[in-house]
Amino acid sequence: MTRLASAVAMRAAAVLLGAGCLVWAALPAVHWGWAGFALTVAIAGVAAGGLRLALAAVPVPEDSYWPSPGVRVGRIFLEVVRQVPWEEGAVIGIVWLEGLHPSRPWHTAVLGTGLIAYLLIAHLAESDAPLATLRPQARVLGLGAALLALGAGAGMVPAAGPGAGSALLRLVAAGALIAAAGLVLPYVARRLYNRRRRTTKEGRTRWLRSSGPGWSSNAGPETKNR
Repeated sequence: MTRLASAVAMRAAAVLLGAGCLVWAALPAVHWGWAGFALTVAIAGVAAGGLRLALAAVPVPEDSYWPSPGVRVGRIFLEVVRQVPWEEGAVIGIVWLEGLHPSRPWHTAVLGTGLIAYLLIAHLAESDAPLATLRPQARVLGLGAALLALGAGAGMVPAAGPGAGSALLRLVAAGALIAAAGLVLPYVARRLYNRRRRTTKEGRTRWLRSSGPGWSSNAGPETKNR
């Protein structure tokens, strides 16, 4: 019961983080630069990501020779919901919305922290892993937060003109953001790879089950159990 409550809490936290980041980036509302489309992408990503987490424990219907239309539609629906990287799409839409506003460094830094937390919590909720899983990455996450704060601080320092100081501030801010992105991108790439690998394994398992009891999971297509 405790494990179930922890899983529900983790999934709810991921959805709330995504919704909070969406509201944080969307307000105050803007009406130019495809803002409506970006808002639609962000809302769809957060909602579909929450739906995928809610349906994570629902088993995919097994393949059969003559599946009913309802089973076929249900299988396609679950596969689409589970394979599309909804959270990453939501992040793209949210960052797009934030970019339509005037420069607000600390507001953007808080948003960046929230988006990183959103991706991490969504990954933990998807894999049913506890928060303690992130303990080995605590130093990396702390360094990323420090670089994000450094970039926001450098962006707030006013530049007198196009001189050496202004160029240095821009370089510091750009370097901080690039370093923070470099810390996050390997995690995103690893998550996408693990999701694709799990989907491939599930598809292979369903194919073996649909082939009948005479097929072995360790045998090739030409080998049957005797």
